[in-house]
Amino acid sequence: QVQLVESGGGLVQAGGSLRLSCAASRSIFSVGTMGWYRQAPGKQRDLVATIINGVTTNYADLVKGRFTISRDNAENTMYLQMDSLQPEDTAVYFCNWRYKNWDYWGQGTQVTVSS
Repeated sequence: QVQLVESGGGLVQAGGSLRLSCAASRSIFSVGTMGWYRQAPGKQRDLVATIINGVTTNYADLVKGRFTISRDNAENTMYLQMDSLQPEDTAVYFCNWRYKNWDYWGQGTQVTVSS
């Protein structure tokens, strides 16, 4: 069993920055795919960014150049640095890890960007 706990969300003005953290209960981030997703009210959960096998990063077009995904294996923690935030980035952000038959989600952290 793996537990993922997000933190770092909050209220920020447009143009500001936040860094989200996702702490894992076990050392898992060197394998599989870890990622950040977000879900705005009334909308589906969308991919934000992923790291595959701890190396290859991918970003949704809407966040390219503004968001950066990273990991710290020693701390069993994944991060999402979010810069130049805009009101349309407002959502609940979830971290996810999947590998073979395992697929785990965190509980989510709210990010609200005011105009």
